[in-house]
Amino acid sequence: MSQFYEATKRPVAIVNLDPANDVLPYTPAIDIAELITLEDCMEEFGLGPNGGLIYCMEYLEKNMDWLLARLETIKDKYILFDFPGQVELFTHHNSVRNILERLQKLDYRLCAVHLVDSHHCVDASRYVAMLMLSLKTMIQLELPHINVLSKVDLMESYGKLAFSLDFYTEVQDLSYLLDRLNTSAFTSKYVSLNKALCELVEEYSLVGFHTLCIEDKESVLNLARAVDRANGFVYGGLEEGNESLMQVAVKVGGFVDEWQSISEKYLRGREGDDKVEGDEVEGEERGGLVGDITEHV
Repeated sequence: MSQFYEATKRPVAIVNLDPANDVLPYTPAIDIAELITLEDCMEEFGLGPNGGLIYCMEYLEKNMDWLLARLETIKDKYILFDFPGQVELFTHHNSVRNILERLQKLDYRLCAVHLVDSHHCVDASRYVAMLMLSLKTMIQLELPHINVLSKVDLMESYGKLAFSLDFYTEVQDLSYLLDRLNTSAFTSKYVSLNKALCELVEEYSLVGFHTLCIEDKESVLNLARAVDRANGFVYGGLEEGNESLMQVAVKVGGFVDEWQSISEKYLRGREGDDKVEGDEVEGEERGGLVGDITEHV
């Protein structure tokens, strides 16, 4: 994503807040390793990786002055925070939530971007579990929230989708999943629980998904626009070439445009369809990310 923003001439800085991230694929402007690392924490206190990550986040919460002082040096940039992927930190532990609340009080316009592997969609039980995880994270963090199905170009290498992609991105009538859950060798034992979980997700009606193929510049652009809408950046007049509110609203697409484009490029359809190897949309290349990205902005 940092390559994308650099290609669009947006000043961006990455803040690494993952103490287990000792091999970074980017150069962070701020690195939590200067404050604490998971390895040091585990050695000193005899903790496992999960307990160590929780301790590190609690330690960061107690030392917010360290983070805030360094954020002052990049306050004029678009900031990407890279957090650990441990789900407990976002579902029921409060340190990450408290850190984000502190930033919001200082007028940081935040948006949570939650990435999950798209291959979970090929299995009904894993898809429902993914919905529950996304819902709990949204409720816990109480932020503008973007859920993302990542690696959609690889989704069908794990199996065929039972329904079209929009069923999964828009979280449509989950009663259709019940037949699959109730006939599965494992989940058929939990008929009442299956129904209750599906009804719970539908009652909240909060969860939906954008899609991402990181090598597809159009896919990255669609996600960046969704994030900009969620945090208000797209309406701020802060970026070169930014138009009026109406022009911006018309310019950005929606779920329909997004899932149709992804389906045409990478998916062959539902179960029973045959996928032709190497089949791609005519004239569409799956080249590098940066390329001619500015043509799409």
